Formats: sequence, structure tokens, C-alpha cells
Amino acid sequence: MPKQKTHSGAKKRFKVTGSGKITHEQANRRHLMESKSAKRTRRLESDQVVAPADLKRVKKLLGR
Repeated sequence: MPKQKTHSGAKKRFKVTGSGKITHEQANRRHLMESKSAKRTRRLESDQVVAPADLKRVKKLLGR
């Protein structure tokens, strides 16, 4: 059986923490920032943990 390949799109978007959680960056922080409040942009800075509903699918894409 051939080696399983990691999904290259998922590889760029998700990061596995030391404790095994999978995180991703928040959307809506690339451009058009003038109209967004400072509070909102600060909130969008932090990484989010992947939702439990998506976890199985993301793990499969990452080959875990």
C-alpha cells in the first residue's frame, strides 16, 4: 500500500500544538481593516481551536 500523503492545503492552514490540539487562524483579517474596530482586530489576532464537528475531517487531511 502506498504512503498516505498529507493534504497540502490543510498543511498550510492548520497547526498542531504540543498538547495535540489543532489550531487555525481567524478569517477576516487580511484587508479592509479600516472599517473594523480595534477591539475586533485584536480578537481576530488569536488562533482558534478547530471545532469538534470538524476535528475528524481535519485530522484525516493532516494524516493523524
